[in-house]
Amino acid sequence: MSSFASQVKNELVHVLGSQTCCKMAELAALLRMGATISFNSKHDFGINFVTENAAVARKILSLFKTSVPKIHTEVTVRRSRRLRKHNNYSVRAIPSPETSSILQKLGFLTAKNLLDAGTDRNFLKKDCCKISYLRGAFLGGGSVNRPEGQYHLEFVTDNYNFVKLIYDLCRELYLPVGLTDRKNVYIVYLKESEAILELLGLIGVEDDLLRDFESARNLKEIRNQVNRLINCETANLQRTINAAVRQINNIKLIKRYDKFEDLPKVVKQTANLRIKNPEASLTELADILKCSRSAINHRMRKLDVLAEQLRKGDMAK
Repeated sequence: MSSFASQVKNELVHVLGSQTCCKMAELAALLRMGATISFNSKHDFGINFVTENAAVARKILSLFKTSVPKIHTEVTVRRSRRLRKHNNYSVRAIPSPETSSILQKLGFLTAKNLLDAGTDRNFLKKDCCKISYLRGAFLGGGSVNRPEGQYHLEFVTDNYNFVKLIYDLCRELYLPVGLTDRKNVYIVYLKESEAILELLGLIGVEDDLLRDFESARNLKEIRNQVNRLINCETANLQRTINAAVRQINNIKLIKRYDKFEDLPKVVKQTANLRIKNPEASLTELADILKCSRSAINHRMRKLDVLAEQLRKGDMAK
């Protein structure tokens, strides 16, 4: 079964910005996440992009073709030698003047390195471009947990300038993201279900998948609520049992010291009822005696005080 993140990405690859600026923004983020630059003897530049997701490979190939129709591309597939044996899909834009041109438009050739995202601000003036950029970043280095588990969506990259730009764009779209680092990578993350739903909707995830997410979230919250109620009921039951055991022990102690008959009639009546109904709550005892719960509680406190005095030896001498 494919991961939820893969399902999301398989949907997002079909989302194409209607404007050229949006396509360029998405392509820029994708390249920064997973591409390297090459060049030939003529000093023409090329692009190599590697991913484990076939749909993402198709998306970047499509963006290449729509951005620079004359660009020459190659696609190769290799079986990974790692334990999971996933395929690696490599999309290559052959070094050429056309490829150099698109890199120039994206600002990559004027930057110090491919992952220097400082120049991307130049084409991220509009919200639609910011959203396309985030979609590309998610396709290239994002993941999201299934809603049945812990709510978590993240973008992962090893370049601070790039991750800071992603963080800033999310903040500008009023998303409550956090920023942290783990080992040798930087992470922008969301942990609120509503915010995750909002981001997925913004970058183009279809309503059906969002409804599945929301349904799973609602089911999870209902289960959590039921568990909280059960835990609360269990805790109340445990407190009732503990109190009943303590009260019965107090009554037995008072009888052992022959102090029981000295008690007021209503207190003796309540004590005898407690002995006969060890599992009953104070409310249930009050119902049997046709009195208030506070009256039962007051009588039990009298028994507690007397038993404590006996334990201290104040009345045993």
